[in-house]
Amino acid sequence: MAEIQDELKLEIGTEEAVTLKPTNVKIVKVEIGEFGPKKSKKVVCYAKHPDLEEPILISSVKYEVKGKLETTGLWLNKDSKGLIRKGSALALFLQNQGCKTIEELNGKEIATTTDENGYLVFKGY
Repeated sequence: MAEIQDELKLEIGTEEAVTLKPTNVKIVKVEIGEFGPKKSKKVVCYAKHPDLEEPILISSVKYEVKGKLETTGLWLNKDSKGLIRKGSALALFLQNQGCKTIEELNGKEIATTTDENGYLVFKGY
């Protein structure tokens, strides 16, 4: 607890956050993570960006819905048969990448773009 309290004394640094430019990234690992109080499941991709040594995490996609671009998480919504819900952001993203399953994303090169906050998301359009 004492070391955490020492962080109260930290000063503001001089380094700004590194902003990665949108480019093609290679997926090196895919996981399902649980988020929020309801433990909702979301696909998290570890992606190799050419400007960074370590993989970055991407778990959202920008895709077209009714003629407009929307950004949403790659939430794992299932239908009554326990399959990925048809028409969900995840299903549309997988189809856009030519994948039938989430694990088929491994090794794929996928284009990225930025969301409204400047974070990298997959380009699904």
